[in-house]
Amino acid sequence: GWTVLRRKGQRRESPSSACERPECWKQQPLERRRSWKARLVTSLSLPHLPLTALHSGLLDALSVCVVIQYQTVRYDILPLSPVSRNRLSQVKRKILVLDLDETLIHSHHDGVLRPTVRPGTPPDFILKVVIDKHPVRFFVHKRPHVDFFLEVVSQWYELVVFTASMEIYGSAVADKLDNSRSILKRRYYRQHCTLELGSYIKDLSVVHSDLSSIVILDNSPGAYRSHPDNAIPIKSWFSDPSDTALLNLLPMLDALRFTADVRSVLSRNLHQHRLW
Repeated sequence: GWTVLRRKGQRRESPSSACERPECWKQQPLERRRSWKARLVTSLSLPHLPLTALHSGLLDALSVCVVIQYQTVRYDILPLSPVSRNRLSQVKRKILVLDLDETLIHSHHDGVLRPTVRPGTPPDFILKVVIDKHPVRFFVHKRPHVDFFLEVVSQWYELVVFTASMEIYGSAVADKLDNSRSILKRRYYRQHCTLELGSYIKDLSVVHSDLSSIVILDNSPGAYRSHPDNAIPIKSWFSDPSDTALLNLLPMLDALRFTADVRSVLSRNLHQHRLW
């Protein structure tokens, strides 16, 4: 069950003061209800939002009069039902291929000023690597909620890092994100990509021959243009501290692991319609 708590001594009015009663919700025009639902989602504290909360059915059930700014809703990942466990036993465990730069992290190196990063914003970590016999420092910023995202999806998928970056850099970034959890053990780098017309293409068959069980999360459509039916697009991230793209993907990734073939879902032109 759900318990929604208001901050003590505060109450936020519903979108329409004339509609305080839950029964009037379904009497409103569809577009107005959609607007209210959107406001409900954005008013919640998303880092603690339950996966099930992002399903429209719950939003329909909630009364708009409980919308409180800054309220916190927490959740637990509950054990699977016998039916769900049985379904998972009948399908292959899926592989989630993860890009690094502008998908999970953003970095810049010595001597490069990126206007996308606010001056004075401290990096989450600094890497010191040697490239062409020259020491280079990379200042790395982690996308919001990336640690939580990796913790959750590692329970559902085999995680694989596939970056077009050089191995000496990509390996160091992956080590930091893994943080001794041993969840990012399989890694592929620039030498595993195919160079076409100046762009690096990621061939997923290098990861596994069975493409029905592979999902790639990448901000660059060119990287997965050989496998668009296996891709989940995501907006490039540079420095926005309010970004919630990784959290927004959790319900979809949760559901996708139950499919026999991920392409049965991802082939529906997802990459042309929405960026998370």
